[in-house]
Amino acid sequence: MDAFTPYLVLGIAVLLLALVPIARLLIAAFAPGLEAFWTEISRTASARATLNTFDVALWSSFLSLGLGGLLAFLVGATDMRSKRLLSVAFLLPLMIAPQVTALAWLQLFGPSSALLQTFGLAPPPGSANPMYGREGIILLLGVQHTALAFITLRAGLRAIPGDVIEAARACGASSWRAFSFVGLPMLAPFLAAAFALCFVSSIGNFGIPALLGMPENYLTLPTLIYQRLASFGTGMIPRVATLAVLVSFIAGIGTMITAFVLARYATRIEADKPLTPFALGRFRLPAEIGVWTLNALLLVAPLTALIAASLLPSYGMALNAETFTLNNYVEVLFRQDVTTRAYMNSFMLAGSAALILMALSLPSGYALSRLSGRRRVLFEALVETPYALPGIVLAIAMILLFIRPLPVIGVSLYGTYGIILIAYLSSFYILALRPVTAAFSQLDPRLEEAAAMCGAGFWQRFNLVLVPGVLPAAAAGAVLVFLTAFNELTVSALLWSSGTETLGVVLFNFEDGGYTTLASAVAVVTVLVVLALVIALDSLHPRLPKGTLPWR
Repeated sequence: MDAFTPYLVLGIAVLLLALVPIARLLIAAFAPGLEAFWTEISRTASARATLNTFDVALWSSFLSLGLGGLLAFLVGATDMRSKRLLSVAFLLPLMIAPQVTALAWLQLFGPSSALLQTFGLAPPPGSANPMYGREGIILLLGVQHTALAFITLRAGLRAIPGDVIEAARACGASSWRAFSFVGLPMLAPFLAAAFALCFVSSIGNFGIPALLGMPENYLTLPTLIYQRLASFGTGMIPRVATLAVLVSFIAGIGTMITAFVLARYATRIEADKPLTPFALGRFRLPAEIGVWTLNALLLVAPLTALIAASLLPSYGMALNAETFTLNNYVEVLFRQDVTTRAYMNSFMLAGSAALILMALSLPSGYALSRLSGRRRVLFEALVETPYALPGIVLAIAMILLFIRPLPVIGVSLYGTYGIILIAYLSSFYILALRPVTAAFSQLDPRLEEAAAMCGAGFWQRFNLVLVPGVLPAAAAGAVLVFLTAFNELTVSALLWSSGTETLGVVLFNFEDGGYTTLASAVAVVTVLVVLALVIALDSLHPRLPKGTLPWR
């Protein structure tokens, strides 16, 4: 092995984890011909699902942009207190699985809400839960992706040169006028990028439309694909491959818009001096109360309703001293074979993916950090493509690849842990690679040069000089992978089989089967695991490259 090996590892990883799955999906979609492709996407059900997908993605993105923009301005451009705590609170919905978010909001409203019944506020029995259907999906997608808009716009506020605002104030403009007429136009590309990010994420979201839309037969493209495969089996794969390509095409438009506006903006502005926070004066306390109240409504209240539902012996009862029980937690943690197996499967699959990608990211991150120009942009785009693809699309690609036994060895991965693990590796590779590449880029090149002058070979320099400096970033990337994969649903919903259930699948099946209290207990445990991982990850902050943790 020599200095060329990291580049070889990067090339093989990109080929197997990105290019091959995408190519297989395109072949399956277009092999029957363009006429068959058009016939499939123009069917009534497909056209209606496409319109529904656009509809909920469009309006939820506007909602995310409004909420995220307001919060980003208050946290990033004013003298509001407790900004770090607020940032973590705003980002938590993004770290909680969409199906958990949907379940929490279902428990908050409706006649069977344990929380509302406890306070005597529940709607009359027989009332419909307002979260089901189009409006509920738009609301929750908007809340779920508010964090994406928040992160993007806060980065945009940090990029506004403080000198420009101060120059406008020196010419007589008030602080608010200077920001409105000078700073806000500079933020416009970030607004477009934030909207595109929210739109793409909403297009591929499966958990929220599945729990809120399928009971009302309000289908989006991901839930239509799931429904067809669940109803008709693998014989529908050629047809759903067409729909998967359609989802990818819609999501790809948003991704290209994001890349275009961010690349164009990066060449125009350099912020030598950060923006000076605006003083809210006598409005600071009311603004802080308003922001914390909004956070309580969007995050605390649904999670409280979820916890209340998990402490009841059966769904629809009021929570009090007589009905309080921990039996649901005992059931899902110790008695139910399917849940204990799902916990073990999710820990095993997420842990394996994190460790493998951590090891893979070291040589490939080194190679990527040494590339420059178009080659680096090309490889970064290829690695990021599976992550940008909706999970349901990647799952279809994996089924197409592994539904038949592997050539030469004759072993089939379909229906095994292997196909889920490979899908995780493909989808989450960029999460592990990005912080490691940033860490290699920040290392002083003179360290490697000095070791070479002392006679150290490449792998001696790599293992003894370079790797110790990037290990914290590699560990952070591994935790990010574990955090994302642990309660993932969209990919595993199509790839699981009996014995390989993951937590996301079990939660969805419990809720779909009417075992709401058990589903709530599973959801609460996953939220606690996510919170513990966030705290562990935050403790690594001093040793991580800037920008690794989104809430910092």
